[in-house]
Amino acid sequence: MNDFSEMNLCSALQSNLAKHGFVKPTPVQARAIPPALAGHDVVATAQTGTGKTLGFALPLLQFLAGKSATGTKVMVLSPTRELAIQINETFTKLAAGTGILSTVVVGGMDEGRQLRSIRRGAQVMIATPGRLCDFLDRKLVDLRGIQTVVLDEADRMLDMGFLPSIRAILKELPASRQTLLFSATIEKSVAHLIEAHVRNPVRVTIGITTKPVEQVDLHVYEVEQNRKLNLLAQLMRDEPGAFLVFARTRHGADRLAKSLGRFGLKAARIHGDRTQGQRNQAMAGFKDGTYRVLVATDVAARGIHVDNIAQVVNYDLPQVPEDFIHRVGRTGRAGARGTASTFATLSERGEIKRIERELKIRLLKREVPANLAEAPVVACAPWRPESRPTSTASWTHPARARRASGRPPVKTAPWKSKSLRSR
Repeated sequence: MNDFSEMNLCSALQSNLAKHGFVKPTPVQARAIPPALAGHDVVATAQTGTGKTLGFALPLLQFLAGKSATGTKVMVLSPTRELAIQINETFTKLAAGTGILSTVVVGGMDEGRQLRSIRRGAQVMIATPGRLCDFLDRKLVDLRGIQTVVLDEADRMLDMGFLPSIRAILKELPASRQTLLFSATIEKSVAHLIEAHVRNPVRVTIGITTKPVEQVDLHVYEVEQNRKLNLLAQLMRDEPGAFLVFARTRHGADRLAKSLGRFGLKAARIHGDRTQGQRNQAMAGFKDGTYRVLVATDVAARGIHVDNIAQVVNYDLPQVPEDFIHRVGRTGRAGARGTASTFATLSERGEIKRIERELKIRLLKREVPANLAEAPVVACAPWRPESRPTSTASWTHPARARRASGRPPVKTAPWKSKSLRSR
């Protein structure tokens, strides 16, 4: 199947696909959509960034198109709030003109508004397991009318400890439902879930799911910890486009975003300690170009589906090699080329070799500029989306500028630690 127009989709869906530039299905879409349209259970595995969301959204919307009955008929389970919100955006975009309504059920947002959407007849519910289980425990929702359930990013949901919640949710659904399971990998825990809750599925496997997609160039820089910030700024000065930067901890993400801001690089941050409003604002700003840099932790990695991310930077190494795949899968999406740069210290050579060995990949070693330690970080010019940042004059520390001009230094009070100041 070479074109969406060849699929058995209603005119409204065909029109919306054309409007948003969807012409040819990706391999996972071409193989997963037809059996899902036919009502079969489907288990699809494909690398991150290959279009799995559209692979289940289209058959679900076709199933609902033209049905007059209200009430929730379709449920999508997602590991993170950000991913649930982005799936909802996809449904909203494709359902224009069909009368099909969708809603999100996630933590950190107004639950009253979510419940009102369900009670007003939203046909599609996109939920995180934790919030939906909370609603079930309080008997606020009824899932007996669900006819199709999607388990999206199933491996990630199990990694995050949601297996008991998923089992509790599936227990509330009709036994005769259709189940669609989409995952980047099929590990033992996912295999057990399939065996228990999916009936005679059509299996779709695209590519080698334990490796990054081929169109992502993989680079590694061996750099001291105290030179990483300068190297990141250098990359951003030399390379165009948006950067997604991964830090290992929430505190590290906060510190890095603030450090970039001090050097004139507009950066947003997203992690588990940020409120939903802050996370939404960061994602929206990154998408529309307000922020050129988004600093994130691994918890948020699966929820970042943004087109045209030019480069992913592993500022800190991931905890496990599998997270490397999910990180770098944020670039090189839908056939586009991308770059993933990994910063590693000398003591982390063993971790780099482990990633290469377990994922069967090779990271191309790039040289760190010899004068990086001596050169101050260069502040980038204000960035505009889809344009190459222009270079600026070298930045000079304010104290050095004062000395050069002959002005006296600014006197400051002696430094005291926070603990002493608070006494």
